[in-house]
Amino acid sequence: MTDQSNTPEAMNGAESLVHTLVDAGVDTCFSNPGTSEMHFVAALDHIPGMRSVLTLQEGVATGAADGFYRMAGKPACTLLHLGPGLANGLSNLHNAKKAGSGVLNIVGEHAPSHIELDAPLTSDIQGIARPVSHWVHTSTSAADVAADAAEAVKAANTAPGQVATLILPSDTAWTPGGVVAAPLPPAELPMFNREALDTATAALDGPESLLLLGGDALTESNLEAAGRIAAQTGCKLLSEWSNAKLERGAGRVSIGRVPYPIDYALKTLAPFKRIVLVGARAPIGFFAYPGKPAVLTRDGAEITTLAEATTDLSAALGALVTSTGAINTAPAHVAEARLPERPSGKLDPGTIAALIGRAIPENAIVVDEAITTGRAFFPDTAGAPKHTWLNNCGGSIGYGMPVAIGAAVACPDRKVLGLIGDGSAMYTVQALWTMARENLDITILIFANRTYQILRGELTNVGVGNPGPRAIDMLSLDRPALDWVQMAQSMGVDAVRVEDCEGLEEAMEAGLAASSPRLIQVDL
Repeated sequence: MTDQSNTPEAMNGAESLVHTLVDAGVDTCFSNPGTSEMHFVAALDHIPGMRSVLTLQEGVATGAADGFYRMAGKPACTLLHLGPGLANGLSNLHNAKKAGSGVLNIVGEHAPSHIELDAPLTSDIQGIARPVSHWVHTSTSAADVAADAAEAVKAANTAPGQVATLILPSDTAWTPGGVVAAPLPPAELPMFNREALDTATAALDGPESLLLLGGDALTESNLEAAGRIAAQTGCKLLSEWSNAKLERGAGRVSIGRVPYPIDYALKTLAPFKRIVLVGARAPIGFFAYPGKPAVLTRDGAEITTLAEATTDLSAALGALVTSTGAINTAPAHVAEARLPERPSGKLDPGTIAALIGRAIPENAIVVDEAITTGRAFFPDTAGAPKHTWLNNCGGSIGYGMPVAIGAAVACPDRKVLGLIGDGSAMYTVQALWTMARENLDITILIFANRTYQILRGELTNVGVGNPGPRAIDMLSLDRPALDWVQMAQSMGVDAVRVEDCEGLEEAMEAGLAASSPRLIQVDL
């Protein structure tokens, strides 16, 4: 059957939207549609060029779009149903916004005549969208939809990546008169703060100075530049605690992170009198704690912002290499290939870290939402084969499995390894169904300690020195215990439970050798 939707006489607003998105390079849609979005669904059915991935909860769709952008470097769209559907996806849109991920939300809306009736699903969609979006707009006619879509794609592609939300009233979707809009040129990447270059160069002088990196400063080539600067000047290197995409492994410059626990962070940053920021913010605590500072740097530390995350970070590091005289200097801190010794017996964060370091395959993507269990992972994985490490940048849990979906869809030729806490995984457990439906090459480790372990530590941090049984019970996940093997299998994902090092090593080897999704429940 010939597609007639690209003729102006026949094309409705939804069809013009799909054509415009495809022409602009948006070729993937993570969807959870409803009645108001059916014309968009119909357009996807007969207009080629866009893959539609169904999710069973909107937080999975928005998280998957986040993971897709991190690995593909271009936005996917989501398809969400009215205000409540958008609201279900807000936590992972918050994470995407903090990560600098470009996401394009298409959110259905009632026709204006129906909004006047105050139907049950009527809501302030723009008001819901604004806190997690850089750009929000509602189309007013079928003739405007495509031009609005082109603006939305441009907004989503604005460095380092933005959340754009386009609201599509149902009458603009079904009404004829849609016209395809040409892609808009991307916004020019702003230059770094050249006026701060001399100050930054002078600041990087010896071990009491720190070059703190974030965002696109953590690509392989930019890390090499940072390694040259460190070798030339003697400065130290660190990244922010949470990074959208960090290139790691043997042969790459290895970089530590500012620790999450506030006491460790204060101790780590205390030696540095001078800090230069490239793509990073000045370090602050995740939360306020009684009697502890929110600013993590020492009193009087001189902080120079050479380049914000929205600017050309490659140019900033290139200029810093030149100004420090490091062009011909071999980079420091290059990780050597190293296989941790094979542990045996009991599983704990240390033995798990060693087993993961032994198991990471070449060119893997590691999605880290291991929370407390994962704090020990970095040292034993630094010498693994080259891989990409993705962190939760917004702190809203339930990010890991959806981001793994997006990464796997973006990079079908790469293994994806998800490291997820059991409490976090329950927020978006529906992601397992999408993994099975799409037959994605993902191996998920669920660390089943049957508690919100991080919050037990936070009780102490906020001054609750002797929590009683009711407080402890509110942080426990053992009445009843979660059976991840049964949950995964019920959604079509092969699964196994392990209780010791030998079992975990065998299960990871089998999971990573397969090309379909696998889940490993790691009992702790």
